[in-house]
Amino acid sequence: MNITQFAIEKKRITSVALVLIFFSGISTYLGMPRAEDPGFIIRTAVVTTIFPGASPERVELLVTDKLEKVIQEMPEIDNLVSQSKPGVSVIFVNIKESLTNMRPIWDNLRRKVDGAAGQLPSGVRGPFVDDEFGDVFGTLITITGEGYSYADLKEVADDCRNELLLIEEAAKVEIYGAQEERVFVEFNNARLAELGISPGQLKAILDARNIIFPGGEIFTRDEQIVLEPTGNFESIEELRNTIVKLPGRSDLLKLGDLVRIERDYIDPPRMKVHYQGTPALVLAVSLREGGNIITLGEAVQEKLARFRGVYPIGVDFKIVYFQPRFVDQKVDDFVNSLLQAVAIVMAVMLVFLGLRTGLVIASLIPMAMVMSLMVMGFFDIGLDQMSLAALIIALGMLVDNAIVMSESIMVQMEEGKAAVQAAIDSAKELRIPLLTSSLTTAAAFLPIYLAESATGEYTAPIFEVVTITLLCSWLLALTMTPLFCVLFIKIKKHQQGEGFDSKFYRRYRGMLIVLLKHPLLSIAGVLVIFFAAMQLLPLIPNIFFPPNDKPVMYAELRLPVGTPISKTEAMIAQTEAFIRDSMMAAYDDAGEVNRDGIIDFTTFIGAGAPRFYLSLNVEPQSPEYVYLLLNVTDRWKMDSEFIPTLNRFVYNNFPDVTAQVAPLLLGPPVTAPVQVRISGKSSDDVFALADKVKAQMAGISGIINIRDDWGPRTKKLIVRINQPRAQRAGLSSEDIAISLQSILSGITTTDYREGDEVIPVVLRSVAADRKDISKLESHNIYVQQTGRAVPLKQVADVEVAFQPSKIHRRDRLTTVTVESYLLPGYNAIAVAQELEQWL
Repeated sequence: MNITQFAIEKKRITSVALVLIFFSGISTYLGMPRAEDPGFIIRTAVVTTIFPGASPERVELLVTDKLEKVIQEMPEIDNLVSQSKPGVSVIFVNIKESLTNMRPIWDNLRRKVDGAAGQLPSGVRGPFVDDEFGDVFGTLITITGEGYSYADLKEVADDCRNELLLIEEAAKVEIYGAQEERVFVEFNNARLAELGISPGQLKAILDARNIIFPGGEIFTRDEQIVLEPTGNFESIEELRNTIVKLPGRSDLLKLGDLVRIERDYIDPPRMKVHYQGTPALVLAVSLREGGNIITLGEAVQEKLARFRGVYPIGVDFKIVYFQPRFVDQKVDDFVNSLLQAVAIVMAVMLVFLGLRTGLVIASLIPMAMVMSLMVMGFFDIGLDQMSLAALIIALGMLVDNAIVMSESIMVQMEEGKAAVQAAIDSAKELRIPLLTSSLTTAAAFLPIYLAESATGEYTAPIFEVVTITLLCSWLLALTMTPLFCVLFIKIKKHQQGEGFDSKFYRRYRGMLIVLLKHPLLSIAGVLVIFFAAMQLLPLIPNIFFPPNDKPVMYAELRLPVGTPISKTEAMIAQTEAFIRDSMMAAYDDAGEVNRDGIIDFTTFIGAGAPRFYLSLNVEPQSPEYVYLLLNVTDRWKMDSEFIPTLNRFVYNNFPDVTAQVAPLLLGPPVTAPVQVRISGKSSDDVFALADKVKAQMAGISGIINIRDDWGPRTKKLIVRINQPRAQRAGLSSEDIAISLQSILSGITTTDYREGDEVIPVVLRSVAADRKDISKLESHNIYVQQTGRAVPLKQVADVEVAFQPSKIHRRDRLTTVTVESYLLPGYNAIAVAQELEQWL
């Protein structure tokens, strides 16, 4: 007894099984994990090391190179990409795409990095390993407060973060845009020299005064008593009242009489966030692995409704990116497609085969879908844009099995066979051909699944889901379809050929006879059609991932490397004002849109936005960089109106800004659509080749915003110490370096604690000394132990030199990447092919 015979003869069992499958599939669907993108492993960790005051060359030589040597010993490494910038080393550790278990690899990376930390220069902070670089924060919430300071907003954000972390579906909640506080102890250089005290001595006084150290324990006969000596600063006023004894004198002064002490934010800031031009903080919420983003979104909205009721007027919360809404829309689109497919199949079958046959065939579509969902749940495949796309692709194919099977049964019934026998014989005849057809169709997507690449991993659910759906369709075509044909389809017996004597079949037969009588002409006609189609093929754009249909666009704005963040803020302030004045959407009294435009926008200054969607390449801290996230009323007006308008404003008003304004992308992260990477041992040779590549790219139509990732060279001042003169003055190189650092950048002395918050105390000179470059040579340099002061110009010469703004390496070779973007209507494959011919 084969499966079809069993399904028909044991129809009660079959019916119960179908009902169970249906409700099990519905139950699985309701509880399936939902996310925007499939589970995708980001095989990148970031190793960051801070080396204050060091030039890019020193950072490369003394930090980056030493770390790269030990990291490269790991066999799992695919490549190392590093940036050495003033005062910071950033190494991107990329793992081979064939590997999936990252945890032991990251543990080994930490051990390697920790082992190399002892080889780094003194004064280095880190290295720090971030192996959660790929986390996606699908919900972004801005917090603004009119009249509220950054510290006030940070307090609100901390409370909200703690509440949001209580949501079961939430994995992480990060705060962006918070300004770091410091307690600044600012001295006048001339006054310290007059009093004979050095910054190093002030630091030693503060370090010795501000301690948290246990005093020990007393054990009596009955109890154990802990001694807790005081000594740490309880308030800023207590810090001001710290007694300072001047070297070589009996004079005692309060610290507040000697220096100016204030609590403030670091200046310049590392990064800032604006919401429509207003200072803001951003809460970024990520989904736990295997979670349901729709459920997370509902819980976040409930929390925000409570926040708005708890916090006073003036504190405002806005969701500026809400991935749950887009995922919910994708699921709704799939359900609509499913209903449309059922309706279309029923309508077509009704016209050609009648109502009963149409219902029998159409019933396979929802049944195959719910069965596929049940199997997907068993294999831990969730609902995301790849699996939903695969289900929609399969909608057009899964009905073929039911059509072939039901038509074969009907033909055999017309020939006089009993319904049961016709169903059994048809299934026996067609089960292998239908299985072969289903597997062949699924195999068309197999190369995507087998590709060992980020793209292959991202699109793998297409093959998996199409295969599952077609196999479910095949199984139902052997069981449910024959059973329904036996139960519901009634066919009258016809004489042989009687069923094919209609007007339609007579015309069809006549056409076949003509074609068979002229075989060469028939073949020639087919070939003409084929080659005509091939000629039209180049008109179809070659692009693997289609444009994103979200009503969201972004703008990346880059000033020349080395630009201070204050100039970046001034540029973006004008851009924000233009968007508010000229590009915002307008609404009527009823709240309906009467002019399309920007709904709202969020600006990230000095660093990239958190990874709020998978394809985003997160920009590390760069004072010259701005990322704008803009929500719009109409997705389809972005390319024709919104993007050109913003591009035009930036181009006309800021000629030194490189702007990339575009819709959000689909697929794995990419930095730019066209990139040419040049690596070598000689920097001069690499840059000569990079210039040739840029010149060639400039002549290719469609390419815009050509740049390399090094940027222009920046100025630096070299303090060339005259060692004999310095030694005669009793100064060491360390004395000179500490003096300059304390005057210009400041040195961290101790910490001020306020509750559980730790605020560093920074010793630095007053602004008039720090920011006036003409005073550099006249600054006093101190013998740190005695306080004796000597002007810098007596022991050193100051020279102007130029340095790389940052140094890029790949696998320890000097590397320049020439990048460009494309005008609308151009695709990267065509441009790359033209460029490759030249290369």
